[in-house]
Amino acid sequence: MRVLITGGAGFIGSHLADAYLQRGDEVLIIDDLSTGTIENIRHLKNNPHFQYTIDSVHNQPVTAELVDQCDVVVHLAAAVGVKLIVESPVRTIETNVRGTEVVLALANKKQKRVLVASTSEVYGLSTDVPFKEDGNLVMGATTKGRWSYACSKAIDEFLALAYWREKKLPTTIVRLFNTVGPRQTGRYGMVIPTFVRQALAGRPITVYGNGKQTRCFGYVGDVVGALIKLMDHADSVGQVYNIGSTEEISIARLAEKVKELTNSNSEIVFVPYDEAYEEGFEDMPRRVPDTSKIKQLVGFQPKMQLEGILQSVIDYHSGRPSSLDD
Repeated sequence: MRVLITGGAGFIGSHLADAYLQRGDEVLIIDDLSTGTIENIRHLKNNPHFQYTIDSVHNQPVTAELVDQCDVVVHLAAAVGVKLIVESPVRTIETNVRGTEVVLALANKKQKRVLVASTSEVYGLSTDVPFKEDGNLVMGATTKGRWSYACSKAIDEFLALAYWREKKLPTTIVRLFNTVGPRQTGRYGMVIPTFVRQALAGRPITVYGNGKQTRCFGYVGDVVGALIKLMDHADSVGQVYNIGSTEEISIARLAEKVKELTNSNSEIVFVPYDEAYEEGFEDMPRRVPDTSKIKQLVGFQPKMQLEGILQSVIDYHSGRPSSLDD
């Protein structure tokens, strides 16, 4: 099979490329390197079954040629990270909505199977935890720029499902919950690589808010395995799936755990959201997925527990080889 991965030089995209190549598929990627990096795919450059294009999916002639060459499309290209979203809302909305429009329109011309990556952010301010795929999405006010990302990804979902219902383009949507592992950068606000780098450097570990907010962190190897299984399964077409871990931890406890595992002397400091992002910043107190739907379809069950995930990130940022890095 020939797979096109948009955003393929990114954190998740590069691991997905690895996984497809390891099972014998051909992989084409397109990435504009706005958040991805050549370092993530350098080890693949000499693989005869791997082809990369440095460009934006917004470049329709280039993207059209790649779509024509592939059998399926995994659309991961998007604006990522809370910091980027708050600081560049125009870029966030245009990147997400326009990019998905282009990919779906071009895939529809040749009826190519598409998986669209969405996010747990779409659940917004919902308190109906754990989040189910058919639950209500509760968006914050449009005056809060933080919700522009969630709204743009919700539009992506509506569009992908509309293509399936109206034009019979086979689409599947996944909502990813805090995927982490080697190669992830903390540059755009991702919490675990940020904590790890701060702890290793002996700098203060900065927890935003009161630290009581809880998250579930899924290992990238488990996540890409689930993506591949969904793409292989005909019954996933026209459906939305949560993917992530259900192992819940507070951000304050996460900071303590990173400090313990790195044997760091770093101080844990709490930074108000208003200082970290913008005045009036709103966050979700809990973000926990219900993963029963994907478990029922493809038997999804995360293998990596949080401590193993943290160790893999620590090894990566320490420059040590890790047996956990697939």
